[in-house]
Amino acid sequence: MQLDYTDTKDMRLITVGEGRIDAAVAITFKDRMRELCEDGPDRIVLDMAQVGFIDSSGLGAVVASMKQVGKEKVLELAGLSPTVKKVFQLTRMDTVFTIHASAASVLGGDVANAS
Repeated sequence: MQLDYTDTKDMRLITVGEGRIDAAVAITFKDRMRELCEDGPDRIVLDMAQVGFIDSSGLGAVVASMKQVGKEKVLELAGLSPTVKKVFQLTRMDTVFTIHASAASVLGGDVANAS
C-alpha cells in the first residue's frame, strides 16, 4: 500500500498511491495510516484521487483510521472519484467525514464540503 505525505504548517496531506482500497490491502492501509498519523499536525487530509474502487473492508479501514487519530486530531477526505463517493453516500459516511472536492482545493484554502 503506497501512502505518501506532505506536511504544511497546519496539516498533513496523505496521498493514496493505489487504485483500490479493498480487503487485500485494508490491514496494511490501517497500519500505514497509524504510522503516518501518530506525529505531525492535528489536521490530516487523505487524498483519495487515485482510488477508483473501495469495498467494505476498505471503507472500514478508512473509518478505523479516523478512530485511530482520536479526538485530538481530525481526518478529512479529498478527491473522491464518483464511484468511491457513491460508497460513502450509500453508507452515510459522507455525513461523518468532511469531504473536499480535491487536495488542491484544501491546499488553496477552499474548505467547502464537496458532499
